[in-house]
Amino acid sequence: MASTTDGGLRAPQDCDRVFGERLNAGDLDGLVALYERAASLVRADRTAAVGHEAIGDELTGIVALRPKITMNVKQVFSGGDDVAVLYNDWQASATDGDGKRIELSGRAVEIVRRQPDGTWRFVIDDPYGRDPR
Repeated sequence: MASTTDGGLRAPQDCDRVFGERLNAGDLDGLVALYERAASLVRADRTAAVGHEAIGDELTGIVALRPKITMNVKQVFSGGDDVAVLYNDWQASATDGDGKRIELSGRAVEIVRRQPDGTWRFVIDDPYGRDPR
């Protein structure tokens, strides 16, 4: 499940840009490759999918809806040269199996880390991290 190219992941915010491109393209393997091997993807119920296999399982259902997502990184805060926090306001639309239109949005908090090859990957991805509970 690894991408063969870095997709231009040369700045922290590129993680969100490339996530949007790959989700819109239906590229499950490419999405999973954006996460470190032991990364966490926080679900709406506040539990976490941890690791590539669990993240892939979680994203499979989302990719199956063929959503169109727009990513809007509001702020990036660096913690030195190798770690950053992204604040991303995203919106997505899809159609469920019954033909009903689904509109989703969230205010994400994401921790990304620079890899030894210079690319960035998600460590923790919380799509609803700044949403009221």
